Amino acid sequence: MQSYLVFQLYAPLVSWGDQAVGQERPGTDHPSRSALLGLIGAALGLKRDDDAGQAALAADCHFGTRLYAPGLTLRDFHTVQVPASSKKVQSLYTRRDELSGPKARLGTLLSFRSYQQDSFSVAALWLENTSRPPQWTLDTICQALQQPHFPLYLGRKSCPPALPLNPQALQADRLQAALDQYQPAEAMQHLLHRNRPALDYWEYSDHIGMQGRETHRVPRHDQPLNRRRWQFSSREEYVALVKGEADVPE
Repeated sequence: MQSYLVFQLYAPLVSWGDQAVGQERPGTDHPSRSALLGLIGAALGLKRDDDAGQAALAADCHFGTRLYAPGLTLRDFHTVQVPASSKKVQSLYTRRDELSGPKARLGTLLSFRSYQQDSFSVAALWLENTSRPPQWTLDTICQALQQPHFPLYLGRKSCPPALPLNPQALQADRLQAALDQYQPAEAMQHLLHRNRPALDYWEYSDHIGMQGRETHRVPRHDQPLNRRRWQFSSREEYVALVKGEADVPE
């Protein structure tokens, strides 16, 4: 049996980022690995400049997700003013700090950002490291998700969770069974029984009980290499249809 920590992800707006080129900031309809690692790291109190801690978290944590409701896509034209980088400037902790310098130092950035509206998914976390024991336990992470050190958000800081994450420690013989066992908040129960398929996503094909289940694979560019520099590497994600029949118009 494998130990899992399963939790829910719902908000009016979520933003699961994809590869960003120029002004375009696209997203996907289900959680990225980097976003889930960021969520766990924030709950534990890991800072982005803690390279050793971030690397250990990425090595220990593995995820599977079930997408119940992808939501509708929202595309936002976004403007933001940011101060020019300078070695003379101390750390800026608030927006007031950013805007308190000379106006000439402020630059305006334009972007188009993608969000999903009313998206609901469930994530399952398991810990595995072949070279050393994991640095954290599922119990520690469970407590952190209930009482996070830093504020939690679903992809972007403008996307706080609308419901508690409701983490549950479960034992199951495979990922699919753990996701089946999970009981989300009552407000989300109606999404589990609609005449619409759910989709499972997971990280590698030989995870126990998941061999040969995938219907297809998709490339993702969400494996963190360096949080401070926003560097990510590529990986493959496995996808399987779970249940229900698609709503196909006649």
